[in-house]
Amino acid sequence: MSVCLGLDTSNYTTSVALVSGGRVEKNLRTVLAVGQGERGLRQSDAVFAHTVNLPAMMEQLGACRPDAVGVSLFPRDAEGSYMPCFLAGKSAAASVASVLGVPLYGFSHQRGHLMAALYSCGRTDLYGEDFLAFHVSGGTTEVLLVRGEEITLLGGSEDISCGKLIDRVGVMLGLSFPCGRELERMAERGKSPAAMRPSLKDMKCNLSGGENRAADLIKRGETPENVAAFTLDLVRNTILGLSERARKAYPALPIVYAGGVMSNRLIRPALEAAGQSFFAAPEFSCDNAAG
Repeated sequence: MSVCLGLDTSNYTTSVALVSGGRVEKNLRTVLAVGQGERGLRQSDAVFAHTVNLPAMMEQLGACRPDAVGVSLFPRDAEGSYMPCFLAGKSAAASVASVLGVPLYGFSHQRGHLMAALYSCGRTDLYGEDFLAFHVSGGTTEVLLVRGEEITLLGGSEDISCGKLIDRVGVMLGLSFPCGRELERMAERGKSPAAMRPSLKDMKCNLSGGENRAADLIKRGETPENVAAFTLDLVRNTILGLSERARKAYPALPIVYAGGVMSNRLIRPALEAAGQSFFAAPEFSCDNAAG
């Protein structure tokens, strides 16, 4: 039975995982600390945090003798895709593989998200087949066409991602970064005070207008709960609109939703209602090394 070690060092999470016989045995994550009021981390700070986190997480993983090591090397399957934070994982993974004399496999962070989604929703049969995928996270809002091993970008956000909108509004409201969970709980107690039509063109969207509208609502004295509800309503309707357009263009293909935003309880039901939709479980939606 083969045992594989996975590492992923994204901009906000250090992740290690152990897979045995195709089953995820351990899936460990440490979210990087961000100062109160800050909206993110500098890459140099993220690299340092991963360097500090990895030894402790490997100890937590426990003694093991993997037959192979997999690691995220860059953000997405696209020419020029690069972020320094992934160098920390690459260095650790290469060291383990060299010492043990086992193969080292490199993948994109995006491909890891898609594989974790297929695994957790019970659709690993789709690996190597054609399907549509949404990667919606703090740094990415993309509509993808997956054909076998090839990933093609069909559309997505042309300015800020859905996750950035959520985090930026959350910071405005005094929440701790990343703000997704807290904003969701806040929105459950509120009601959107204003309707905003999603800015869509073909399979592309713009979300910065939502940030401006949320700032205006706060300035006018709207309750934090209602501002949170407005923000998640806009994110939900944007993803729903993009999904409808993708489904119209490729009616025979299922849609797989991956990325941290897709674990939101206020967004998922509307997408599920459309049918032929599959979602990563919450622990496999956020950044992780299991994929």
